[in-house]
Amino acid sequence: MSPEHAQHNPRLRTDVPGLLSRLDRQVFQAVATREWPGAEPVLPRLSRSANHGLLWLGAAAGIAALGGSARSRRAAVRGMASLALASATINTIGKRSVRRARPVLDAVPVIRRLKRQPFTTSFPSGHAASAAAFATGVALESKGWGAVVAPVAASVAFSRVYTGVHYPSDVLAGAALGVGAAFAIRGMVPTRSQLPTPGRPHTSAPALADGEGLVIVVNRRSGSAESAELIGEALPLAEVVECGPGELGPALDKAARNCRALGVFGGDGTINRAAAAAIEQDVPLAVFPGGTFNHFAYDLGIETPQDTFRAVVAGDAVKVDLGRFTPGPDEADGRPGYFLNTFSLGVYPELVNIRERWSPRIGGWPAGVLASARVLRHGRPLEASVQGRHRPMWLLFAGNGVYQRVGPTPGHRQDLADGLLDVRVVHGGRWPGLRLMAAALAGPLSRSPVHAAEQLHRLRITGVEPGTPLAYDGEVTLAPAEFTVDKAVGALTVYRPQALL
Repeated sequence: MSPEHAQHNPRLRTDVPGLLSRLDRQVFQAVATREWPGAEPVLPRLSRSANHGLLWLGAAAGIAALGGSARSRRAAVRGMASLALASATINTIGKRSVRRARPVLDAVPVIRRLKRQPFTTSFPSGHAASAAAFATGVALESKGWGAVVAPVAASVAFSRVYTGVHYPSDVLAGAALGVGAAFAIRGMVPTRSQLPTPGRPHTSAPALADGEGLVIVVNRRSGSAESAELIGEALPLAEVVECGPGELGPALDKAARNCRALGVFGGDGTINRAAAAAIEQDVPLAVFPGGTFNHFAYDLGIETPQDTFRAVVAGDAVKVDLGRFTPGPDEADGRPGYFLNTFSLGVYPELVNIRERWSPRIGGWPAGVLASARVLRHGRPLEASVQGRHRPMWLLFAGNGVYQRVGPTPGHRQDLADGLLDVRVVHGGRWPGLRLMAAALAGPLSRSPVHAAEQLHRLRITGVEPGTPLAYDGEVTLAPAEFTVDKAVGALTVYRPQALL
């Protein structure tokens, strides 16, 4: 029969659903009657373990814990977010749109059948949707973890046909919805690979084969034994200097004077001090993320020490800005203070103090929650003049570069060399918690009686009360009575592999 004849044959067109239905049942029958070696003790249990998303919740926890990197944590979160959207879509729209009866179990061996048969409609498969959504969400952030999860997800989807609770078309439709949910989440919250790579312009730095000429200062608090071993394997000719938090300043200054490139292994506070030493001696900086907070390294695109190893050997680097406040923490030496990420006055410095006091006892995140509650309950507004205008403030925040809002709080910077300060002010008044939340939800450019947000090149602050704390990159000091906040544009050279550009 010619294609033209089939196209104009109404009987043939109306019979297409019937043909597909018969094919669907034939495939189901073939799966049910065939013996699958080794599947009987595995697939029914695997199918049950995926009830209510418990299998994927455990998998997400495992990925976050075993991965040990920001990419792994993002993959776990994205997988669960994709699963949640897929599950909500299936249960609110999918199951109610097509009320299809479950398959008859006559052909399915008793040993394969689930002890508790589902009572919802058959089309589409919620288990297949959840499995596909989780696996796709994970893979969009981490191909490695995606490859690990994909066979498990495929097995869960197949188990629904194997145990006789779904037709193959139910599973295929559910899987398609799950994949669509993962891509819908990506449309709302881009993956790191979709975001413009930060830190420009590209520049060259000394290519240090085997790390010769590189001096790396390691903060013992970040795990010196493991880090020293890791560095020794990748860069055997690099000099590694281990020191405690109280010895970092002198160690970094000495290392910067006697190297071709300065390396630092630690969190944002340690990297901040290293950046100041690198600028003063005009040497490039190699950042190895290893602390509790690594916002600068992650925004730069460096997520693991291996990223930096490749850049040091190849001599690939970028120019980035540093935030600067003058006078700095030590007014006597006349040097400015620098910040890689954020600078703030008001309730945040007090929050940092409380968090640092409690984090060794109860952990970082619980300490942060406790600190926020205490500060918002007992804190009082800051009195100061900003750009010549005096008014009480709960918070004054300045970011080194413009933060892009993903969710309710500022998170990622797309450009670390934009020459701009991301300035946000939360005005004084009642209910500081609600004011801070409103400012966070409003985004990087807004203005209201409660808060203001602008992008500036320079900020002048005067009339600061004595004893007012100032926080920069997690470090806290006392603020001077008046000072200026601006940018050292393109002042710092940082190693980063060319592949990330």
